[in-house]
Amino acid sequence: METFLGIELSTWWFAIVGAVFTGYAILDGFDLGAGAIHLLFKKEESRRIALNAIGPVWDGNEVWLVIGGGALFAGFPDVYATIFSAFYIPFMLFLVLLILRAISIEFRSKEPMRWWRQMWDVLYSVSSALIGFLLGVVLGNLIIGLPIDSHYEYTGHFLQLLNPYALLTGATTLSLFAMHGSIYLVMKTEKRLYTKLSLMVHDTSRVFVVFYMLLTIVTLVYYPHMANTIKRYPFLIAVPVITVFNTINTRRLLELGKYLAAFFSSALTVALLLITFAMNLYPHIVRSNINPLYSLTVHNAASSSRSLTIMLIIAAIGVPIIAVYTSFVFWTFKGKVKLDENSY
Repeated sequence: METFLGIELSTWWFAIVGAVFTGYAILDGFDLGAGAIHLLFKKEESRRIALNAIGPVWDGNEVWLVIGGGALFAGFPDVYATIFSAFYIPFMLFLVLLILRAISIEFRSKEPMRWWRQMWDVLYSVSSALIGFLLGVVLGNLIIGLPIDSHYEYTGHFLQLLNPYALLTGATTLSLFAMHGSIYLVMKTEKRLYTKLSLMVHDTSRVFVVFYMLLTIVTLVYYPHMANTIKRYPFLIAVPVITVFNTINTRRLLELGKYLAAFFSSALTVALLLITFAMNLYPHIVRSNINPLYSLTVHNAASSSRSLTIMLIIAAIGVPIIAVYTSFVFWTFKGKVKLDENSY
């Protein structure tokens, strides 16, 4: 395998795929979190403001998911095939939920009837919460490993994916997104809704801290292989330590009412958690719990060196452009939400 700056191309591509999915988790994470807590807003005006806070950005944020899927297929086709076979039912459900969330946002304001809007509010909130939860379930199963045979085929069944650890990871992910989303909403609102959200962010952050601590303890006790990389390279202990201090800092910033700083701190927490996950999974991408030799790694599942080289150049050009565009959209729609005749 060829190298770039002394690092194998497959490792570079592993980092790129991880970075793109991290971008998706940060950006669509607050959308999903805002949706998950949507039903906690009782007034029609509050719900409209909450929807319009994410209205200009939610569909653009999902672009990062499409890019991530394409990058995974291009860089690690065997991993793409195995994961989509193993998680076929969850991913189909995930797709349906994405569609439901989209049409809920767009259809809600088309009719004035109370039952109509309530129906779409429920679908929007439930689909947003389940999407975040399912993402966590996938991560949880990748941590504990999947029953992959010598042909890299999934030999398990759907109910095996709903194991206690994966469900705990799903709940932790949902709580993280709920915290992230509530912080975003408090930045975009004012008056009574701002006051309500100022209290709500403390509740969502406390729930996340509880789940985060519980998941960490369970992982270290039952899945100690997730600390193997840190054991080999002790200096990497800095990543989870920084994550803990950053989580504490997020709580501190919320107490001080510095919501913009808290939002960036929350985004950093998302990134650090995924970095911790990736560095402890590496060089595995899909770990086989039947036989470690059947695992898919960055070495045996990567595309050819020529393909990786060409795609690395494309990624070096394309990803920054999308990042700039995303930043431009957020800059354009900065500030508090104001309802008008064009609002949802």
